[in-house]
Amino acid sequence: QVHLVESGGGLVQPGGSLRLSCAASGFTFSSYGMAWYRQAPGKQRELVARIGSGSSTVYPDSVKGRFTISRDNAKNTLALQMNNLKPEDTGVYYCYVYLSSRDYWGQGTQVTVSS
Repeated sequence: QVHLVESGGGLVQPGGSLRLSCAASGFTFSSYGMAWYRQAPGKQRELVARIGSGSSTVYPDSVKGRFTISRDNAKNTLALQMNNLKPEDTGVYYCYVYLSSRDYWGQGTQVTVSS
């Protein structure tokens, strides 16, 4: 059974940093691309970063140069390093994987950027 468990969210001031982690289990982690999404109140869920099984990465312009996605295949973990955070980065951040024709999501972790 696929499990994705996020951690590391919290309250941070603008310009600060946070590191999110996602512990994955129930599938061959190293074989699948992974992603982080976020959802702000009243808005649609949006892609924040994606990493392929070969560790190629994709970022939207809104986070490029500030966020870094990485993976540790030995530990079955996905990470998101977020620097220079802005109030518009506030939202619930989700770990995501698509496998066996299904979407799998973690429970999410709240990130709040506010002074």
